[in-house]
Amino acid sequence: MAGRTTSLPSLSSAIRSTVGAGATRVLAVAAVVTVVGLLPWLSGKDPALALLRGRSAEQAPTPEALSAIRTDLGLGAGPAGLLGSWLIRLVHGDLGVSWVSGTEVLPAVVRGLGVSLTLMGAALGVALVVGTLLAGPALLRGRATGGTVAAVLAAIPEFLLALVLLLSVGVWLGWLPTSGWAGSSHLVLPALALGVPAGALLGRLVADALPAVLDERWVELWRGAGVGRWCVTGAALRRALPALAGQFGMVAVGLTGGAVAVETVFAVPGIGRTALGAATSQDLPLLQGCVLALLGLGLLAGAAASLVRRRLLGPASREAGLGLPVPRARRIPLALPLGLAVVLAVAIGSGLLRDPYAVDVAARLAAPSGSHPLGADALGRDVLARLGHGAAATVGTAAAVTVASWLIALVLGFVPEAAAGLADVANALPPVLTGLLVAAVTGPGSGAAALAVTLVSWPPLAAHASALVQETRASRFLLAQRAIGAGPLWIWTRHVLPSVAGPVARHAVLRLPGIALALASLGFLGLGAQPPSPEWGLLLDESADYVERAPVAALAPAVALALLAALAVCLSSLGGSVRRGPARRRPGARSRLRSLFASRKVRSLVSPPA
Repeated sequence: MAGRTTSLPSLSSAIRSTVGAGATRVLAVAAVVTVVGLLPWLSGKDPALALLRGRSAEQAPTPEALSAIRTDLGLGAGPAGLLGSWLIRLVHGDLGVSWVSGTEVLPAVVRGLGVSLTLMGAALGVALVVGTLLAGPALLRGRATGGTVAAVLAAIPEFLLALVLLLSVGVWLGWLPTSGWAGSSHLVLPALALGVPAGALLGRLVADALPAVLDERWVELWRGAGVGRWCVTGAALRRALPALAGQFGMVAVGLTGGAVAVETVFAVPGIGRTALGAATSQDLPLLQGCVLALLGLGLLAGAAASLVRRRLLGPASREAGLGLPVPRARRIPLALPLGLAVVLAVAIGSGLLRDPYAVDVAARLAAPSGSHPLGADALGRDVLARLGHGAAATVGTAAAVTVASWLIALVLGFVPEAAAGLADVANALPPVLTGLLVAAVTGPGSGAAALAVTLVSWPPLAAHASALVQETRASRFLLAQRAIGAGPLWIWTRHVLPSVAGPVARHAVLRLPGIALALASLGFLGLGAQPPSPEWGLLLDESADYVERAPVAALAPAVALALLAALAVCLSSLGGSVRRGPARRRPGARSRLRSLFASRKVRSLVSPPA
């Protein structure tokens, strides 16, 4: 009876947490849908003028013609009326009419969704094969491998791998088609570009989790009882999968909404490329339909991952689930990240000494030489100079986004019930999809790309902050502080916040290269920095057209991004313990005296008189 009574507070707390997370999840989805519905008003564009130009570019935009279109579309009712009419049509399955083509939006969304789902299925097959191969040593031998290949493949951006595959396999070797969607052969290269990084991530997660699980006590007991090797391995895999189900869901989200760049590189008519074209041409009804479809796919993938996790856990899910043991730390030679950092620093420093905007017409697409160590671009500008100056735009913006994400995580980490629901919706919105929404409202630019990445990059940091807050709140030291009369403000500012801010800041620094890669992908799609900015993603987009004539100049930003990705892998491996929680420090003399003094005061306050 006592055990049942003591479990009631934790049960009520769990119920409140679930209800709070569900409420914030519903509110967040409603907010996203509202923003999508108000895109024609938020964009600041005149929908009637856009529709008139889409239907007939030669017709004069007279006030009478514009007024007729506004009346036909119900655009004169203001934001509330616009949103209400859009929601009513949405409930009846009507997504409106394209402003550019004048055709129904729903068939175009369905066609693009079918292509993207086919591509996602093929990419998932590639990911499972790659993940199984990379996790094979851990499955067979029960011990972790170096994981270097998996880590590097997982860190390569999909659009960068797509360009490499297009150039090597499609152009130079001529084995497979490089664009279009006419048959199964057109599916191979896009599926490889999406599936290889996803499979490397899944394989690395499983390979990291399995050895620690196989060291648990139950495995030793099963082996002592004569249970077969494959049966033990299967049980260990089932034990590890629930904690990894969320990551599997994130991979599925990335293969749908995150496939925009790959579909653009290979001219695949999927829903991602359709959404990008709609955003570029300001065809807001079509963009609305594509965003809703991608958001629904993301939410379904997250819900499916949560359902799979609960089914795998069974009754354990009612007891807060099962956490995985901490994996063994990987030992990476310090010379590797130092070497990568030195190479990047030398290239960036050399480029900063040159003029990135000086045009030399005679050196257009010139090969590497003494005057142009990395060659020149199509306008005759020095590639090394643009690479060096672009680092400030790429890494500098990434640093600002990292700081903003850290601040958001600190705030939301203290309200985990609200953060949980918001994080589910943010995880369902890849950076590219958020970039499409922001660009539709504010227009493309570096600020829009930074805002888009900030909106979706805080959930891992907030989850870390929330775990640290709960750990700090439960510490005995805070109990002693309260017992001696310390106020809430003193406790929060002097103890809780310092215990949380430092570890989360170190975690945020480890995510800075990944944020830089996300910004580069938006720049590659034209949603980030605009010409003549030397931002790395924009450089890669500009150089893709002349990759055959000047491969060195075209691949220079690609190599820089690859080095940045490899540096991110090394930093994350060196700082793996940062993600799990704060490092334990030995207390200094002052801290030991303070703890001793507090413990004596607490004993004098709570001990009964003799």
